[in-house]
Amino acid sequence: MSLNPQTPLTFEEYLDAERRAGHRSEYFEGEVFAMAGASRQHNRIVTNLVTGLDNQLRERPCNVYSNDMRVRVEATGLSTYPDVVVTCEEELFYDQHQDTLLNPVVIIEVLSDSTEAYDRGKKFEHYQQIASLRQYTLVAQDKCRVEQYLRQENNRWIYTEAHDFDGALKLPSVGCELILKDIYAKVKLKSPGPPEDQNV
Repeated sequence: MSLNPQTPLTFEEYLDAERRAGHRSEYFEGEVFAMAGASRQHNRIVTNLVTGLDNQLRERPCNVYSNDMRVRVEATGLSTYPDVVVTCEEELFYDQHQDTLLNPVVIIEVLSDSTEAYDRGKKFEHYQQIASLRQYTLVAQDKCRVEQYLRQENNRWIYTEAHDFDGALKLPSVGCELILKDIYAKVKLKSPGPPEDQNV
């Protein structure tokens, strides 16, 4: 839902308001859109992802951020908050506040009923315009299913998925691997997912 349908804001005006606000909002083409709160399931999965990745990246020049690290897609103007972001080597930010990242390497979104279509469609179209992005991952929160898009040299994206608790989410761009049962630790799923095992 747009918070200012009649008054387009500049990106700087949005940033100023966002830094003083007690909630998170997305920005695109002068409009600000409120972001919905997350469920316990959603938050638990994000925690598991961040913990697993950070443990593997702690001794390397990489960082893992969750929820509150804003990402700006410079090519399209979208500013949003991915659920999990991984960076490696030098981080580039919009300004000295270092709260608006420009060069993520991995973005992970945990799907919900209200955001799934957007995360799969328009949002991914925006993310594809980030030159540094190598992997885009979607994690279901109601069943065991992890989908991943891996960028190729020719700028094509290869799709894979895993939906077995013993399967693995592999992130070759940052040299990490997460077992799905660890991603879903302490999460009560409605459905265990399909019986096939197609490891990412």
